[in-house]
Amino acid sequence: MDSYRDANVLVTGGLGFIGSNLAIRLVEQGARVTVVDSSISGCGANPYNVASVRDRLRVVPLDLSEAPQFRSEIAAADLVFNLAGEISHIQSMKFPERDLQINALAQLRFLLECASAKRGMRIVYASTRQLYGAPDYLPVDEGHPIRPIDFNGVHKAAACMYHLMLSRSGELDAIVLRLTNVYGPRMALNIPTQGFLGTFLRRALTGDPIEVFGDGLQTRDPVYVDDAVDAFLLVGFGIPPSRTYNVGGVEGLSLSEIAGVISREGGGMQVTQRAFPDDIKPIDIGSYATDCTRIERELGWRPRVRFDEGIRRTLDFFRQHLEHYLPPA
Repeated sequence: MDSYRDANVLVTGGLGFIGSNLAIRLVEQGARVTVVDSSISGCGANPYNVASVRDRLRVVPLDLSEAPQFRSEIAAADLVFNLAGEISHIQSMKFPERDLQINALAQLRFLLECASAKRGMRIVYASTRQLYGAPDYLPVDEGHPIRPIDFNGVHKAAACMYHLMLSRSGELDAIVLRLTNVYGPRMALNIPTQGFLGTFLRRALTGDPIEVFGDGLQTRDPVYVDDAVDAFLLVGFGIPPSRTYNVGGVEGLSLSEIAGVISREGGGMQVTQRAFPDDIKPIDIGSYATDCTRIERELGWRPRVRFDEGIRRTLDFFRQHLEHYLPPA
């Protein structure tokens, strides 16, 4: 991690959830950080996310598709962490062209500018387990077929391919991390379409019942944001043997178990079950579990924060800063 001291690092989507946690860690390790974030409505940007280091980083309020306007920042960067994008599966099905613009076209324009401004530069891209779609087997390794079931997954898959294709030709040097459900401080709790974990946490903080869709037996292995940031930092410099890595959590839990932990740590609000809404059922993938063997074997990374401890830390953070994440109606 000492590699980051005095390094010039560009973080796209750095006002969002994972991007801000990464930017803060980089600043703390002595990097010179530039954040590029256009704060597109609904994508999770929140200036308060970087309040603790705001005087030690620079924010460029531009979209990735406007990359020629920040070409000098790209050329000056020793490394790019590319976390900009939309993560909502529901929104992608309602507004597929919007998702295409944000997650594919803007990415393509940005990557072409990177290749032009600084050929062969290292870029670490935040991809998603959603690329795999409904799993053929569990746990899911990097060799699983790419078969997304919504537009968000399709467009994220395209962006992933852009990174890898440009790396094969030597235009870029990209590493892709396929993240499972990430949670922790600085999540966008006020955006209801950004995943069930944010919804569960929001309800815990407001004292409302937590609703679980379906029978609650579907499994996930959420990864705490600090563990995810460790993975980004680990692949940022050096020569990783592979181009793609899965990044998952410590343990697999059913949605009912996840809701139970959040309820218990949140004060004991009621947990209820209901049928899947019509707009969500078609894009539900069933159970999912991550095979992180490759990144552990090749790079020594493994998740460390158990879910109950991660939820405890997350709720503690939001209780201290709630007005910046769930302002009064």
